[in-house]
Amino acid sequence: MKKQTAVEWLVKEIKSKYSDIDFYHIKKEIDQAKAMEKKQIMDAIYDNMGTNFDPNMGRAEQYYNEIYNK
Repeated sequence: MKKQTAVEWLVKEIKSKYSDIDFYHIKKEIDQAKAMEKKQIMDAIYDNMGTNFDPNMGRAEQYYNEIYNK
């Protein structure tokens, strides 16, 4: 089961409650928020793994992609 990030949840909720909103004009901001959230999640995963792991965060990104099916 794919998990949902907070930003994905918020966009879905807004779309379901305000179906007339055009997200085209704020797509850049939504994408930026998703990228920021991904980095925050990966930073937290990496920090939790300790310093013995790949410094380029490859394992953290792999975990993120598995959990959020990206």
